[in-house]
Amino acid sequence: MMKVAFGQTTIFRRPVTGFFHALVFWGFCIIIFGSIEMVIDGATGSERVLKFLGPVYDILMAGGDIFALLVAVSIIIFLFRRLFMHIARFEGTEMKRRSHLDAAAALTLILLLMISLLSMNTGYSGYRNLAGGSAEGIYPVSSLLVLLFPGLGSAGFHTMYEISWWAHILLIFFFANYLPYSKHFHVFMSVPNVFLSRLWPSGKLVNMDNITREVKLMLDPATAFAESASDTPPERFGVRDAEDVTWKNYFDSLSCTECGRCTSVCPANITGKKLSPRKIMMDLRARMKEKGPLMVANGRGHNDNRSLLRDYISEEELWACTTCNACARECPVNINQPELIIEMRRYLVLEEASAPGELKALFSNIENNGAPWQYSSEDRLLWARELEFKVPVMADLHARGEKPEYLFWVGCAGAFDDRYKKVVRAFAKILDHLKISYAVLGSEETCTGDPARRAGNEMLYQMQALQLIELFRGYDVKKIITTCPHCYNIFSNEYPDLGGNYEVISYLQLLDKKIADGKLQLNGTSGISSVTYHDPCYLGRANSVYNEPRSILKNITGSLTEMRRNRSYALCCGAGGAQMFKEAEKGDKEVFIERTEEALDTGCSVIASACPFCMTMLTDGLKYKNREEEIRNLDIAELVALSMKL
Repeated sequence: MMKVAFGQTTIFRRPVTGFFHALVFWGFCIIIFGSIEMVIDGATGSERVLKFLGPVYDILMAGGDIFALLVAVSIIIFLFRRLFMHIARFEGTEMKRRSHLDAAAALTLILLLMISLLSMNTGYSGYRNLAGGSAEGIYPVSSLLVLLFPGLGSAGFHTMYEISWWAHILLIFFFANYLPYSKHFHVFMSVPNVFLSRLWPSGKLVNMDNITREVKLMLDPATAFAESASDTPPERFGVRDAEDVTWKNYFDSLSCTECGRCTSVCPANITGKKLSPRKIMMDLRARMKEKGPLMVANGRGHNDNRSLLRDYISEEELWACTTCNACARECPVNINQPELIIEMRRYLVLEEASAPGELKALFSNIENNGAPWQYSSEDRLLWARELEFKVPVMADLHARGEKPEYLFWVGCAGAFDDRYKKVVRAFAKILDHLKISYAVLGSEETCTGDPARRAGNEMLYQMQALQLIELFRGYDVKKIITTCPHCYNIFSNEYPDLGGNYEVISYLQLLDKKIADGKLQLNGTSGISSVTYHDPCYLGRANSVYNEPRSILKNITGSLTEMRRNRSYALCCGAGGAQMFKEAEKGDKEVFIERTEEALDTGCSVIASACPFCMTMLTDGLKYKNREEEIRNLDIAELVALSMKL
């Protein structure tokens, strides 16, 4: 709360407008003391009741006087931007005429508050100076404004003070009562919303404990007739309507400032698709305001034959989300929009068995084959055939009574995708070169359930997860290395909710550490003159792995050219949120094309990636642009394998 709400750190992600907004916020934090004093004075008939604070009072009054001017200037800039500059993020299908009028009205009220405050302080300073007494407090700005009224006597300044005092206090009360009906309700709600916001990594989804209970019953039928199970009432899975959301989701919707920062960075929205994270929160607020009074009047079970899903938010919007968390990272009041989107996907899948056909095929493949594609689990070690050494398998080591230090989690893409097989082979060569004790699961490996979970199939995810956790327990797995950011994220952040606690290491973290320790020496990669790096969402925003890949690349090439959007600002490749396994929703262009164009703009000969999904998307983007012959997309493991000293 101190960092995001009071420090305004997220606001400063857009430095210029962030600076002026921070001035407004900090100004209100100081000016509120004077407002409280006015209310007390007005209610009790006292005069400057806080003056007993002495020097502190002087600082508060001086700060309020200075900030009144700074806030007024900032508000004038904001009004000009809204009325004349036509900022793209202020527009959208959800932004009706009322939204624009509301914003202008709220800004105008704040401007009038600052003008009346400066006028009041000017009248007070002029009156007290001419009356022969010193003013309580210090007013550096207003004492200069007094000079603008040379002919105004003591009585004139006193009248100015009295009129301004009443104008200011009435504006305060009017503004305070107007706010709950305005988008500027965030003036009240933002600080507590940030205080109550989730603290775990953004890549983590909330576990559905009611699903865990169901899955454990399926995996252990002996408990099906337990008293606790038979007494459990049926529940609705996921979110269909406003009453299904958590109180925190509703708190988020009330805190939404409608600033559009979330929508402006959403890869789906950028590429012309219907999804707008701002609209999701505004729709929840509107539906709650519509249905809430009806439920109060008619009981919780009241049905008006409408719902948040479909009447407000379409399925097309929900399935367009890549769960990249760019919206949540950009929100200045820590709203988590993907959480609500996933909950609505869960309802569609678990309650209605409704999902795009490609995702239904995905679910079937994971259930039957333990992978998103129709491959046999017996083929999971075929990627290792071309290696000059034998990749150790966990079952073989276990049979000999040996235990490796690490489980190398290959993942479905590493086992079955022809392009990504080259990446896991490269990393296996590095592990062998470093003499690291590791083993793979081979045919025992199965999908982590990540794509199923992001697509809303919580039941399938937990079935996969609980089976793997049991398998890991049998092998006493403590440390896991993986080349897949999605597997890294789910093992690190989501398996612990089901009892799977491991030390999970991204291969980039391992490589960077070995290079720094001098155990992995590089001699440069011939033929690579320039490289740019694409940040995978589930390494970057989800888990803050930014420095390691850049450190590795600089050790390889000596330089790195960043894309326009990089690190936490990086644009998604378009494959997350199970988008990898389905056709994208209608839009102006594909997300992967937008990202590929950005990579090509750097002029680099190599696009480095660190995720199997990103690699697929960027490779497709290069083919679409007919640049695959001159521009290469290589994984960092491949670059390290090419340049390490043998």
